[in-house]
Amino acid sequence: MTQTATQSSMNTNSKTDTPLMQVKNLAVSFDNGSGPRIQAVDGVNMTVYPRQTLAVVGESGCGKSVTSMSSMQLIPRPPGRFDRGEINYRLESGKQVNLLTLTEQQMRSVRGNEIAMIFQEPMTSLNPVYTVGDQIIEAISLHQDVTAKEAWNIAVRSMDDVGIPDPESRMKAYPHQFSGGMRQRVMIAMALACQPRLLLADEPTTALDVTIQAQILELIKELKATRDMGVILITHDLGVVAENADVVCVMYAGRVVEYANVYDLFDNPRHPYTRGLLASIPKIGVDHDRLITIDEIVNNPEEFKKLPGAEKGVTPWWPWNEPPQDLVKLDQPAGDYHLQEVAKNHWVGVWHTKGVVGDESKAPQLNYRVVDNA
Repeated sequence: MTQTATQSSMNTNSKTDTPLMQVKNLAVSFDNGSGPRIQAVDGVNMTVYPRQTLAVVGESGCGKSVTSMSSMQLIPRPPGRFDRGEINYRLESGKQVNLLTLTEQQMRSVRGNEIAMIFQEPMTSLNPVYTVGDQIIEAISLHQDVTAKEAWNIAVRSMDDVGIPDPESRMKAYPHQFSGGMRQRVMIAMALACQPRLLLADEPTTALDVTIQAQILELIKELKATRDMGVILITHDLGVVAENADVVCVMYAGRVVEYANVYDLFDNPRHPYTRGLLASIPKIGVDHDRLITIDEIVNNPEEFKKLPGAEKGVTPWWPWNEPPQDLVKLDQPAGDYHLQEVAKNHWVGVWHTKGVVGDESKAPQLNYRVVDNA
């Protein structure tokens, strides 16, 4: 990946230099009937700043959506449970709160107003018996002190912003009268109508064609810049990540395996799983009889010896490998795992071996933004 941008270190605005939300050692599990609890997330750390897009990537089931839904307290409990950790959020007033400790009434003032979410499947999020206009207006009226006419105008403008043709008349339509892509645009319009400070976008453009996808991502970029909005973008599309992310968090099996700014991650992936993800993507101008699979990378022992400090026993964490013989497991949850800063502002999930005992790597806090030079 060619770096055509620079870090936005010139910005001295204290509001954008302070984290908007920090996820610290989050663990979430689900009841499995008579079997052991399923640990969906096990010690996740990540930070997002205003005017920054943090892309969270990884396979289905790795814990991406569970992490984001936890910050909205949308995990059904039971069967879900917050086992440990904090999600610290800086309110518009400047006050810092742990979202996991808020009551349901307190969370209502945060959801939609401070933090909004675009869900992956719009049909399960839209009420089939109400018009889409009524549903957008309800969200606006709940969080903004506006008249009915002003709420209507905001809703129409929001639908127009996401490319819905003839928004005035479409306000009166029901969800079943929209295509899948149009329903996704309605969800995006609803999320953005209240001008949230943090947007959680869970595969926001999955059902859209590439032209509309580009328009939506450009709209999110514009809102991020004009409103100091932070974005957590959950996606499988590494092309979308390369074009839109500032910082990338790679997850696997409920843990962070790599965390770095977008250029460092694409130019110098440190964990074998990240290298496998990138190697499995076809590249323009390069002929292959067959694509390299992720398994070919992670099943190669030599790939685990490329990490800085490997000669001292620093080994990338991988749940399907036998733990190293020099493992020093701590008497605590996730005691076999450690998130180490292996290079400046570049973290990798490693086994807690003798080689990392005493390592004082700070949790990821990467105030990095990509700024166009053009």
